[in-house]
Amino acid sequence: MNEKIYDLHCHSTASDGVLSPAELVQRAAEKGVNVLALCDHDSIAGLAEARTACQKQGIHLINGVEISTCWSGQGKDRGIHIVGLGFDETSPEMTALLAKQAALRLDRAIQIGEKLAQLGIPDAYQGAKALASGEVTRAHYARFLVQIGKVSNDTQAFKRYLSAGKPAYVKADWVDIATAIDVIHQAGGLAVLAHPLRYNMTNRWIKRLVVDFSQWHGDGIEVAGCGQSPDQRQLIARWANEHQLLASVGSDFHFPCAWIELGKSLTLPENVLPIWQRLLQ
Repeated sequence: MNEKIYDLHCHSTASDGVLSPAELVQRAAEKGVNVLALCDHDSIAGLAEARTACQKQGIHLINGVEISTCWSGQGKDRGIHIVGLGFDETSPEMTALLAKQAALRLDRAIQIGEKLAQLGIPDAYQGAKALASGEVTRAHYARFLVQIGKVSNDTQAFKRYLSAGKPAYVKADWVDIATAIDVIHQAGGLAVLAHPLRYNMTNRWIKRLVVDFSQWHGDGIEVAGCGQSPDQRQLIARWANEHQLLASVGSDFHFPCAWIELGKSLTLPENVLPIWQRLLQ
């Protein structure tokens, strides 16, 4: 009997993905995914559509969200993503947090548009909004900049305009990690540190982040993701075991591409405790 394929971190048009929740589920089914968590950025707007699609496809859907947080590390404030899994989407605490995050996102998006206008790129907010089904994110601005020919691809848009230190970057005062964890727990879910090796920090500072996350009673860490080396996966697995964290998996899929795919290469090392043993009890 084939083992189940889990993907507990992916995105739809409810945030900065390019596939609708139903299209995402269809693709997950085509890739053999059995258990899926839709984790849009600070939004659960896609869950209802995804749930209906999963029921038709025979996929088990786990409620998910990716919460943007701030953490002070390596000399500056850093944006860290915390995934919530298996929570009650009607929780008043979660609803209030996501409403606050949405307001921050809207304010940030408007400010980015104003900065781009000062750089000689008018009506950028309207252009980015036209590409968004939900909240306007930096990814939508990147696609708009590609669309109007200012850059050749999304990566270039971030490097020239949208990343920290670039002329159209706007820092957001996201919630802190401890608060995000607490809200996820109040909603009955598990809190997971997302893609720990993608924060452009030294291993020493990433390890400090993991320690803080564990001390704030976080539950799990994404051990398996697309594009990792075996050594990277084993390193994160060691951190998980050192801090009694459950091991999660996630492609962080946003759009079809060669190196990131739903359910692709998400096998956990044998020496960790899979998070779904708690989620699916």
